[in-house]
Amino acid sequence: MNKHSRHLERLLEQAHPEGGWGYAPGQIAQPEPTCLVLLAATLGEKSPLLDTARAALVRTIKPDGSYPLVKGRDEVVWPTSLALYVRAALEDAAPELVPSANFLLGIRGNIPQMPGPDETNAIDPKQDIDVQIIGWPWAEKNFSWVEPTAWACLALRRCGLTDHPRVQEGVRLLIDRAFDEGGINYGNRRVLGKLLDPIPTTTALMLIALQGQTHPRIETAAKYLVSQLDTLDVEHLCWAKLAIELHENVPGVSAALDTIDDRIEKAVAYRESIPWLKPSIVRQALTVLALGTPLRNVFRLPSNPTKLPVSANPGNPRTKSIGQRIGSWFRGLALKAVSNVKELPDFSSIHIAKADDYGSDLVGVLAKQFEHYRAKVPLKDQRVVLKPNLVEYHRNKVINTDPRIVSAVIELCKQEGAKEVIVAEGPGHWRNVEYLVIESGLGEVLRKHNTPFVDLNHDEPVKRPNLGQLTGLESLYLSKTIATADVVISLPKLKTHHWAGATLSLKNLFGTLPGICYGWPKNELHWRGIQNSIVDIALTRTPDLAIVDGIIGMEGDGPLNGTPKHVGAIIMGHDLVAVDATCCRLMKLDPLKIPYLVLGEMKRLGRLKEAEIPQLGETISSLATRFEQIEHFEELMVV
Repeated sequence: MNKHSRHLERLLEQAHPEGGWGYAPGQIAQPEPTCLVLLAATLGEKSPLLDTARAALVRTIKPDGSYPLVKGRDEVVWPTSLALYVRAALEDAAPELVPSANFLLGIRGNIPQMPGPDETNAIDPKQDIDVQIIGWPWAEKNFSWVEPTAWACLALRRCGLTDHPRVQEGVRLLIDRAFDEGGINYGNRRVLGKLLDPIPTTTALMLIALQGQTHPRIETAAKYLVSQLDTLDVEHLCWAKLAIELHENVPGVSAALDTIDDRIEKAVAYRESIPWLKPSIVRQALTVLALGTPLRNVFRLPSNPTKLPVSANPGNPRTKSIGQRIGSWFRGLALKAVSNVKELPDFSSIHIAKADDYGSDLVGVLAKQFEHYRAKVPLKDQRVVLKPNLVEYHRNKVINTDPRIVSAVIELCKQEGAKEVIVAEGPGHWRNVEYLVIESGLGEVLRKHNTPFVDLNHDEPVKRPNLGQLTGLESLYLSKTIATADVVISLPKLKTHHWAGATLSLKNLFGTLPGICYGWPKNELHWRGIQNSIVDIALTRTPDLAIVDGIIGMEGDGPLNGTPKHVGAIIMGHDLVAVDATCCRLMKLDPLKIPYLVLGEMKRLGRLKEAEIPQLGETISSLATRFEQIEHFEELMVV
C-alpha cells in the first residue's frame, strides 16, 4: 500500500452525505476542502464519492462563473480559483471552464489610496511595495493579497493563460511582495517601518504559483521553507513538500525531500494524539497530496496546457441592480433605527483585582470577582465559549492572552457548573491557528482540562443583521460557535495598538468572524474602518462577560512589537465599553481619544464616563501605570 493510501481511505469516509467535504467532519461542504479532497482522490482508485462531490461543487457555480462559499458572503471571490484549478486538473470540458476563467480575469484588487496609513495597506513613507501592481482580493472591491493572487495565477496558468497580462501582473505582485531574505507574508513586507515575518503556508502557495519562473526571491523563498521543516505542524510540512518539490534545483531542497515524509508521518501521529483537536479535512487532504508526490504532484503544471478561449475584455463581473441597492438602503435604515433605541447595559460595574504574577491563585481571584456578575451572567448548565486573544507567536514577546489566565477561567466555568466549555479563536494574522495554539502553550492548557478548541476562521458562517451599521455592511457573518453559544467571554490582553489606540475586550472580537468570509488579515473589516468594525461586531453579538489579562500588558507598538508592562491586575465586567474604558484609565490613556469607545457609547453599547462606571475591588489610582503609545498614534488612527 502506498504511504498516502490509508490517509485517503479515512478521508473519503468523512464526506458530507450530500457530497463534498467541510472543514471538519459534520460541517457543511465548502469549496476549499472539497477541492483539496478531489485532488487527493486522483491519487487513489476511483470512488463514487468523487462523482457526488464533483456534482456538489458544480451545483454551487453562479451564472457569472464564480464559486461562492456555502452560506457565506456573496462578495467572496477567492474559492473560484481553487474550483477552476481542480476542474482544469480533472480535465473538465473547456466550455464549462471559460465562465470561471473570465470571472477571475475580470476581478481586480483595488489600489490603496495615498496616503492613508491603516491596517489595510500600511502605506507610509517607509513602505517598500508597489501598490500599483494589481492582483486578486479575498472579496470583491478589496485589495490584492498574496494567497488569492497565488491561487488565481495557478488556476489561470493551468488553463494555458500564463502569458495573459493579468497573470503576468499577478506574478509580478507575488515577487514584489516576497522578502529578499526568503518567504512572504500575506501582502505587506513592512508595517510602520518594521519588517514582517514570512509565513510558511503563504510562501508555499507563492512557490507553487511561480513554478517554472526564475527570480532570486523565488530561490530564497524555497530555502526559507527548507529552514522551516523542523516542526510537527502538518500543514507547514505538507505545503512545504508540495512547493519545494517543484523547485528541486534550489540547493538544499533535494536533501530535505529525502527526510520530509518521515517528518509528515510523525506530525500526523502527533496531531492525532492531541485530544483537543478535531479532525481537519484540509490537513488530511494535504497529507495525502504530500505523501502522494512520488505518484504525482497534483500542483505540477503541464508543460503545454490547452489554452482556454477567454474573453479579450471580461470586465467587472459583479454589479448590484438598482433594486438591490435600494433594498439594502432601506434595510440599513431599519437596522439603524433598531440600534438607536437600544438600552444601555443595566450593570456597568467593573471589578479590578490585584494579581501580582501568573503564579498567584488566579482561580480564587476570578471566583471572588465573579460573585458580582453571577446574577447577570450565570454559567451553570450553559455552553460557554472563551475567546482569548491569539495574534501571533513570538518567543519572548508578550502578545497573547497568557495561557494561565485561560486555564483559570476554564476552572472557574467548571466550578460554576457550566455544561460545556469551549476555547475558540480566529486570528487575522495567521491562518494556521493550530500552530499558534500549540506553540503559545495554550495547547497544554486545553490538554490539561480536556477542553475542545474551535478554529473560528474555518467554522460554519452564520448570517446575522449588522446591528451597528457603521461599516456599510448590511449583514455580518459570525462563526457558528459564537452565534450559538449561551455565554461568550472575551479574554483579551491589556495592550496598546498602533491603529486602534488600545486592543482590549472589544477589539478582541475581530477573531469571532470567519476568515473564510473576510480574508486574512481580516482586511475587509479593516478597510471599512477598524473602529467602525469593532462596534458593529460588538453590537451584533455582544459578549456576556470580559476578563482582561492585565498582569503583564504591552505598551508602545502593539499588538505585536511593543514591550512588556507590569500592571498586576485582572479586570472583569459585563459592560464591555466600561471594561475597556477602565482598562484605558489603568494605562493612563484617555478613553475619550479611543474612537471605538466613543462610537460604542454613542451606539448605546455601554458606558464610557468614569462617573457612570461603579468601581469594585481595587481602585484605578492604586494600580494605574502609564503605557506609552506609538509616536504620532493619533495621526494613525482609522475611524
